[in-house]
Amino acid sequence: MVQNLIIVSEQVAILFILIALGFACGKIKLINSSSAKVLTDLVLYFATPCIMIKSFQEVRYDPSLVFNLAVTALCAVLIITGSIVIVRFIFRDKDENRKVVLRFASVFSNCGFMSLPLQQAVLGNKGVFYGAVFVAVFNVIVWSYGLIDMSGGKKAFSVKKLILNPGVIGAVAATVLFVARVDLPNIILSPISYIAALNTPVPMLVIGYHLSQTKIKKHLADPAVYAVTAVRLIGIPIAALFLMKLCGVESDILIACTVASSAPVAAMTTMFSTKYDRDTQLSVGLVSITTLVSIITMPVIIALAQTIV
Repeated sequence: MVQNLIIVSEQVAILFILIALGFACGKIKLINSSSAKVLTDLVLYFATPCIMIKSFQEVRYDPSLVFNLAVTALCAVLIITGSIVIVRFIFRDKDENRKVVLRFASVFSNCGFMSLPLQQAVLGNKGVFYGAVFVAVFNVIVWSYGLIDMSGGKKAFSVKKLILNPGVIGAVAATVLFVARVDLPNIILSPISYIAALNTPVPMLVIGYHLSQTKIKKHLADPAVYAVTAVRLIGIPIAALFLMKLCGVESDILIACTVASSAPVAAMTTMFSTKYDRDTQLSVGLVSITTLVSIITMPVIIALAQTIV
């Protein structure tokens, strides 16, 4: 386990250096709120779909992988929906705005920004192959249940937004090309690969920027922050890891899903809380603190998963 911990820690350290650079850019005003939003959109609408297509293209077709995609999707659904049920019993804050943010933050991880780079580092293209499926399931649930819960009603829900979500589009396009055994020509695949390469550095810079704008001390006095951190970074990934092991889930799928479920609070928490007038400051604090703590917890959880399998 020690060797696995060292290997994963090195990968997390690389991401941390990129986060530190983003933090510095935020402090010297090289990155501001407007540019951070543009960078986020760049990753969301282009880099994430491209990394999915690129990874699926580089994995050799095997009928068993199609079955594995279905297993990964099922694991993702069970992990996220199971988390939804559990956190409803844990967080019962009288302040509705706080309660919604606490529950949302505990359920939804940063499985795109933080997980895909680590899945690629630990498992190669196959890691992103399975990670992309987790991201697709995440997007379906966050843009349906997550949106309804955060907005307080079904009026905000839109089937069009759900279907046209870039994460879902990217996963569907990559899967169709893979199952149909379509090999993209180099003139198309090369630009996709270049854009996909942005999926690791750009999100880390954005996370670093948000950390530079957060007054963390204020949130360290809030017991609920510690509860969310424990549930999001330790409770859910450990439970998911051992349940998948008991069910005999294939090792690469188990590790990929564990990486995704061990990621810090999703940046979507702040986006939705801002849009629907929830406790935005709390959401920023949760994203920032869990991101910092995940630098320690993610290597341990992932190394544990590698040791178990």
